[in-house]
Amino acid sequence: MKYALLIYRDEGGRAAATETEIEEARAAHGRFVDMLTARGAYLGGEGLDHSATAVTVRTGGGRALRTDGPCAETTGHLSGLHLVEARDLDEAIEFAAACPEEIVEIRPVVEYQG
Repeated sequence: MKYALLIYRDEGGRAAATETEIEEARAAHGRFVDMLTARGAYLGGEGLDHSATAVTVRTGGGRALRTDGPCAETTGHLSGLHLVEARDLDEAIEFAAACPEEIVEIRPVVEYQG
């Protein structure tokens, strides 16, 4: 089954990080992706730009309303994701626990037929 491992973090920490800290985080994610790849579980992933670059579109009444910025006001913002293939939720939890981020939300991916 496919799962999305959604990574949330405080964006202030990213802005305050030193180059060394940024490189260490990249290396940790590289090792994480290598582990997933070795287990045949890695399907893809990307980091996301700062939430200030987000645009939220809400539709209703035949109109689309654009709002600059993220949908929710939170301290932890969606900053990236990994798409994995796991036997079950327990294995997806194992993968999330190995991720070098503190907050990882696991969401099953709905696979549509046709």
